[in-house]
Formats: sequence, structure tokens, C-alpha cells
Amino acid sequence: MTTTTLTMVGMPPPRPFTVEECAALVRAGIIDANERADVLAGRRRFNVDEYMAMERAGILHEDDRVELIDGEIIIMPPIGDPHAVSTDWLTRLFVPPLIGRAIVRVQGAIRLHDRSAPQPDIAVLRERPLSEVGPYFPPDVHLVIEVADSTLAYDRGAKLARYAAAGIPEVWIVNLRAREVTSYAEPSGAEYAAVHTYRAGESISPRAFPDVILAVADFMPPSGEAS
Repeated sequence: MTTTTLTMVGMPPPRPFTVEECAALVRAGIIDANERADVLAGRRRFNVDEYMAMERAGILHEDDRVELIDGEIIIMPPIGDPHAVSTDWLTRLFVPPLIGRAIVRVQGAIRLHDRSAPQPDIAVLRERPLSEVGPYFPPDVHLVIEVADSTLAYDRGAKLARYAAAGIPEVWIVNLRAREVTSYAEPSGAEYAAVHTYRAGESISPRAFPDVILAVADFMPPSGEAS
């Protein structure tokens, strides 16, 4: 049996819980009363169902910058203007050619397994009917894109390793500081076997949709604008 070791490089801090929030977790039936000390100490891990229940209970909110990784609810930094602009333009470029072929999800969760539900900046997903309501899992994912400035170490360290281990077929990391995009494909364990970097003046296409050709310069903010 092969053991996959996942890197912790760049992992953001876990979200702390207050005494009042722990009481709310107990009232909502998310934890038992005897687990409050573990939650306060950061020792309690959560599954996806518990994580989602926190929003329904009003403990977490839709606009909270958090995501669930390996049972930990971690804090994500605010989205800066260059990050938002790059994400906006990637969405604008992807949606028209993929209408009727795939769903383009912006900053929404995908469920890697029972204890991880990251929220990539963009996920290109299997198209399904409106009546099919529920989470997307790794077999439903064509491509994940992470736009990175202050989160670069996390995106290409701990987070990338978890995408690979879950079998996500392709990940793009848009490095705003270097003004380049690195494509990771062919997951093997906690790594990707095929890695290629594209810079301004070059174009990139997702493996699942090779006819969709994006110029790197068309979604990369001007140099010096990343923060």
C-alpha cells in the first residue's frame, strides 16, 4: 500500500471559535457539549456536513472568507482588486465558449472528500440539469483555477497537493506577481506529473476543451498591480 504524504506548505491559520459560537454549535447539534473544549483549543475536526450546517445555524456566513481543508476551517485573506479583476476576466473568457458544454463556477465549493471542500476561484465542471442539486465531486471537475497573489505558497503547496490527491485532472495557478500561469495535469499521488508555465504573449487551453484558447495577457493585470 502506498502512503500519500500531503504538504502543509502555506497552510493559512485555522478559524478560532468563541465560547458563544461553541454554545451555538451545541444548540444546533453540530457538536456534543463535551466537545466544546476541543473546539476552543482547535483540536476538533469537522466534516463537510457539519461545515455546511454552520452556515444554516448562522455561525458561518456566505461572505466569510473560509474553506474546509482536512477537517480544519481555515481563514483566507481578503480578495484584492487585481485578484478580483483576473477572476472576472477569466470568467468572461470561459463562459461563452463553454455554454452547453460545462458549468463555470466562480468561488464556489467542490467536495474533494468528506473533510475537504475548497473554494477555488474558478472551477470548470460537468454540465448537469438544473434539477440535479447537490455537491460536485472530483469526477465532475474538468479544471480548477486558483488566482494567487498573497496565497501563492498555499495554492501551489498544500492546496495543490490536495487537488492532486483527490484526482482533479488539471489545475491552473495564475501567479499575479510573476504574471504567469502554471498548468498542472496528470495527478499522481499528491503531485502532478505534467507541469508547464505560460507567460504573457503565450496562450493556454484546458485539456478537456483544447479548442478554448485563452491569451495569458487577456486575464493578467498589469505588472506591479498585484498585492
